[in-house]
Amino acid sequence: MSSKPSSPAHAVLPDAPEGNWVDRLAPPSCRPFLRLARLDRPVGGWLLLFPCWWGQLLAEGALSRNWADAFYLWLFLIGAFVMRGAGCTYNDIVDRNYDVRVARTAARPLASGQVSLVEAQLFLGVLSLVGLLVLVQFNLFTIVLGASSLVLVALYPFAKRYTDWPQVMLGLTFKWGALVGWSAIAGSLSAAPLMLYLGCVLWTVGYDTIYAHQDKEDDLAIGLRSTALKLGEATRSWLVFFYAGAAVAWAAAGVLAGAGALYFLALLLVCAHFSWQISTLVVADAANCLARFRSNQLIGWMLCLGLVLDLLMKAPS
Repeated sequence: MSSKPSSPAHAVLPDAPEGNWVDRLAPPSCRPFLRLARLDRPVGGWLLLFPCWWGQLLAEGALSRNWADAFYLWLFLIGAFVMRGAGCTYNDIVDRNYDVRVARTAARPLASGQVSLVEAQLFLGVLSLVGLLVLVQFNLFTIVLGASSLVLVALYPFAKRYTDWPQVMLGLTFKWGALVGWSAIAGSLSAAPLMLYLGCVLWTVGYDTIYAHQDKEDDLAIGLRSTALKLGEATRSWLVFFYAGAAVAWAAAGVLAGAGALYFLALLLVCAHFSWQISTLVVADAANCLARFRSNQLIGWMLCLGLVLDLLMKAPS
C-alpha cells in the first residue's frame, strides 16, 4: 500500500506525543497509515481496551475464578487497538472535509493528502477483517454482541453535526467493550456489566468533554457541536456529575459482582484522580486539557490493578 510523500509540516500531528515510536522508528512509507490508525497516539486504544479488561476481570471474580484468562486478555489487547484504528479511519473518511478546517486535525493523513480516499478505504477493510478474526474467537453471544456495536460506530461521526452531546454517543460506542469483556467469560449479561458500562459511558463523556475544549473555537466556526461548547465555563461543575456518576456506577458493579475490598480501594484512588482532574483543569488552556485527557490511562490501570488483586485474594491459600 503506497502513500503520498509527506512534507515536514505533516511529520508530527499536534496532539501526538513528542518522539512517539511512529515518528522515530516506523518506515516513512508506513507512517501515514499508522497515524491514520492513531498508533502514534495510543491513549485512545488504551481507553478502549480498559473496559474490556475490566469486564473480563469482574466476570472472572463473580464466577469465583482465581485467575485471568491470558488468551482473552491478549485478544482484547489486539482487538481494541485494531478496532480503534478502524474506527478512527472510518471517522476520518466521514469527516475529511471538516478535518481540513480544524487546526488540530488539518495535518491528519487523509485530510492532508498523505493517504488517498481509496487507500484509506482499503486500510479500513484490512483492519476490519483483523477485528473480525479476533471477534470470532469468542462465544456466539459475544460475537453477536460485539458485532451489534457497529451500528453505534457507524452513527458516531455524524453525532457532532446534529447534537450538542456527541460525547454521549462516543461513550456508548467506545465503552461497549465493558459488556463484551463480561460476556466473553459469562456467556450472557447481567446487572453488573450494565452498571460497569454506564460508569464507563459517564467517564467517557467527562474526559472527552475535556478533550473537546481543544477544538471549540474551530468547531464553532464550522458549525460542529460538542459538550465543550454546550457546557462552556460550567464544564468543571458538570465533570463532578459525570465522574461522580461513573464512580457510583462502578461501585454498584463491584457490589453486584461480589468484588472484594481491594477493588473498592482502587476505586477510591480513582475518585482522588478524578478530583485532581477537575480541580486543576483550565478549559482555556489546550495543553492543560490534553494532559488531563491523557491522564485517564491511569484510571484504567488503577481499576485493573484492583480487579487483579481481588482475584488473587480470592485464590485458595
